[in-house]
Amino acid sequence: MTDYRPLIATARPGAAALARFEALRRTHFPPARNVVPAHISLFHQLPGSEADAVVARLKLAAREHPQPAVEVAGLRSLGRGVAYTLRSPSLAALHADLAAAWAPLLIPQDRVRFAGHVTVQNKVDPAVARATLAALSAGFTPWTFAVVAIDVWRYLDGPWAKLTAVDLRA
Repeated sequence: MTDYRPLIATARPGAAALARFEALRRTHFPPARNVVPAHISLFHQLPGSEADAVVARLKLAAREHPQPAVEVAGLRSLGRGVAYTLRSPSLAALHADLAAAWAPLLIPQDRVRFAGHVTVQNKVDPAVARATLAALSAGFTPWTFAVVAIDVWRYLDGPWAKLTAVDLRA
């Protein structure tokens, strides 16, 4: 039986970077809203009926693209939250490759140019978000990490269930 619930594709930072982002989310995200792990959204809604084709294309991309190096370049306001902005030509190239392959499947939100970020706070009062942005910006120093895998998730009307992970070559 085909599962038609949407798929989400995310880039997973290496273990140390993921732990750092997770700690920030535990500190700054409202606990009731922190239902998915720290991630870098690549595609927000792929057709659930195409799961096998999505995973097959990701496996091909994993052979073609090495682990992207990513610079955590700064912070930005989300209005009611805060995110770290990311810079990575190689991750943007991987995203563009996948977007071209999946063009007929993409919703408008996923057709736009890749703007990598990791959300560490969301759905809070704007004053709380401004204070968090100020506090995190005060001690900010750029740093880098590698993306080690692409995770595919099934959207479950709020939380996500991991369908599979495709490791990227080192």
